[in-house]
Amino acid sequence: MKGCRYRRGFTLVEVMVALAIVALALPALLLALSSQVDATGYLRDKSVAHMVAGNKLTELRILSRARQQLLPGKDSGVSEMADREWYWWLEIKPTEVPQFFRIEIDVALEEDGAEEALYTLVAFLSGDLKALADAPDDKQGDPGENQGPSDENQGAADENQEGGDANE
Repeated sequence: MKGCRYRRGFTLVEVMVALAIVALALPALLLALSSQVDATGYLRDKSVAHMVAGNKLTELRILSRARQQLLPGKDSGVSEMADREWYWWLEIKPTEVPQFFRIEIDVALEEDGAEEALYTLVAFLSGDLKALADAPDDKQGDPGENQGPSDENQGAADENQEGGDANE
């Protein structure tokens, strides 16, 4: 009886080559997956920081309208959003245009993170709020007559968003 000359299966060399390929590919795959998870967390944090800055700007607009003044200066504080504490720094500076102010709001996760803010919001507001309050609020005019700016954008000239991350 003659034995079978060809056997089915892989040789030891073929198995070793296959394991070497897997050993090289697996760490690269894990590194790519890890960086994707980190990027997703960073984008989540940056989105929440954007909401914190937007809320602070809205609060500033409401308070300045109620007080009838917008004064230059700096302020800082802590806001809670998404079950985390967010540190913010606000700076109001006058511009070259009279009664027009530049507002910069920086938001970070660490208390000492003002220099490395996760998100920075820049906006411009009119400081002449008494003139806005003295203006008649006559919405019953001629349909062809210019009614002026609406309450939603009254006093706001521009909003810019800048990412404050140095690693980008």
